[in-house]
Amino acid sequence: MGSARVTTDAPAGALAEVRAHRTAADAHEAAILKAAAEWADLHPPESDDDAACVDGTEGELAVAGEGAPLVAEFACAEFAAAVGIPSAWGGRLVGDALELRHRLPRVWARVMTGDLQVWRARRIAQATLGLSSEAAAWVDRQVAPFAHKIGPSQTDRLVATALARFDPELAEQERQAAADRRCFDVDHHQASFAGTSRVYGELDLADALDLDAAVAAGADALARLGSTESLDVRRAQAVGELARRQLAFEFSAEAPEQVPPTRPRVRTGKPRQVVMYVHLSDAAVTGTDPVGRVENAGGVRLVTAGQVREWCGHPGAQVVVKPVIDLAEHVSVDAYEVPDRLDERAGLTHATCVFPWCTRPQRRCDKDHGVPYDAGGPTCDCNIAPLCRFHHRLKTHGLWVFTRLDETTILWRSPNGLTFLRDHTGTRDVTGDLPLDSLAQPAGDPPDE
Repeated sequence: MGSARVTTDAPAGALAEVRAHRTAADAHEAAILKAAAEWADLHPPESDDDAACVDGTEGELAVAGEGAPLVAEFACAEFAAAVGIPSAWGGRLVGDALELRHRLPRVWARVMTGDLQVWRARRIAQATLGLSSEAAAWVDRQVAPFAHKIGPSQTDRLVATALARFDPELAEQERQAAADRRCFDVDHHQASFAGTSRVYGELDLADALDLDAAVAAGADALARLGSTESLDVRRAQAVGELARRQLAFEFSAEAPEQVPPTRPRVRTGKPRQVVMYVHLSDAAVTGTDPVGRVENAGGVRLVTAGQVREWCGHPGAQVVVKPVIDLAEHVSVDAYEVPDRLDERAGLTHATCVFPWCTRPQRRCDKDHGVPYDAGGPTCDCNIAPLCRFHHRLKTHGLWVFTRLDETTILWRSPNGLTFLRDHTGTRDVTGDLPLDSLAQPAGDPPDE
């Protein structure tokens, strides 16, 4: 197979050619999505009456959410064959098309006008399948103006918010169902020739954070004792050490009714403190809005106020309430090092690394001077932002230009002239969009957090 021919040796020319191909590919993907919806129109459940098959063997499929039309069972398989993908994938493609056209019309309209890539729209459609029609319509209104620049985590938060607001009983059922899925398994049946076994499970978030902290502490202790193994190996060894040192639960002598039967008290010495940052609005505290955010569980995720109460009510919990930070205040220090109070403020302003499309949580990022300190850049709110280590090095050594437009908005320019606008709602490719005043957000409010 021959390689794609590039018509120019100039890097900018190569990038322009790639962008042209990407635009054409997006148009073809939109045409396929439209054809999938039209295929479904041609194959409603009653169309199987004329099918060349044994009577009664073809059923109907609900490939999209509530209110979207049903499709004849075998239709998606044929469409998938024509596209060159497995039947299940074809059903998903048809379902996404119907979900968008019938339940997310605003997002669908942007795809049909070439204003939104199909993969972004399909990701939203797959997230809303289980919502009621009312909840899906709310998500459509919230996400449509920003669908071109938000990531999976923001979409998931919107869907979870819609579920909590429009169907709180189902939201609670799903929370209980998630609790029932908790498990912890050691697979001895698949032991490797080298004598290892796989361990997997699903834990309560608080329990998982405690376990992760204990394993991290054990791995660090092994390193200080002289182990030269990799971090992954030391973490695995630390799990074994934890198991050998805690061979049985030591139950509390308190009266049985004072100790939750599903949460035995285990005496293992002073526990390592695990800090969980949970943000609750005044509406969540007063009970008018059931949704809060927990930020150090692999990103910013939604959490119900009830779940926060359960964590705080655990016998071993230590609850620390931090003072409210006024982000309108300006903080500056006369030093290169970023102090904790400035680090915290930068993290509250930017939840993730501020490089285009990056979603690494800010607490795992460096705090970078937009204008380098040795070039006169101050260590203050207006010049500090989180960058993960890779993107920090890329900005420092890779000829990327970083321009801060306001407290939350950063304009990036690549070495060959591509430009991206990054703000608290996500990333937007603005290459060729001039003047700069035209880079404002689309009309409407940003998605609810």
